[in-house]
Amino acid sequence: MLKTTRILFREMVAEDWKAIHQYASKEIVSQYQPWGPNQEDDSIAYVNEVINDAKKKPRIRYAFAVVEKQSNMLIGGGEIQITSLTNRVGEIGYVIHPDYWGKGFATETGRLLLKFGFENLQLHRIFATCDPRNQASEKVLKKLDMKLEGKMRETILLKDGWRDSLLFSMLKHEWLDKKGLN
Repeated sequence: MLKTTRILFREMVAEDWKAIHQYASKEIVSQYQPWGPNQEDDSIAYVNEVINDAKKKPRIRYAFAVVEKQSNMLIGGGEIQITSLTNRVGEIGYVIHPDYWGKGFATETGRLLLKFGFENLQLHRIFATCDPRNQASEKVLKKLDMKLEGKMRETILLKDGWRDSLLFSMLKHEWLDKKGLN
């Protein structure tokens, strides 16, 4: 099981839609995303999609419920998707309930996703993107020691128009160096 002293990852179950809906229905959570704010049907559909994707062979999407250990409450989601099996590349993403923002939970989630990607999935390269206006997410990616590769122009269509994306990445040897294993 993937865990830190404060959080753990577990596979999502159908009932999780209610806890996910608590944050996915908030405008502030989805303001830089092409989805949301979710209606109940959207949150139910998301959880069902995650559960179905977990059954596919080969599995390329790992979307985990992020559970705060002290309260045993689902406080967010962390996801890694293999974008190239041949080149061993994956993309990470995370979302945390706003009540838990600014407390290090997104950074812990990101670190667990990197650990899982490099150590369990044996990926070579892991990347993440964020809206340049999303300074909190950019700060998380920098805390993870992911390298800023640059800005991609107009990559995602949002409700208010096209969104640029900052591209961050980490290579396996950088992960190993960070852990002192190289």
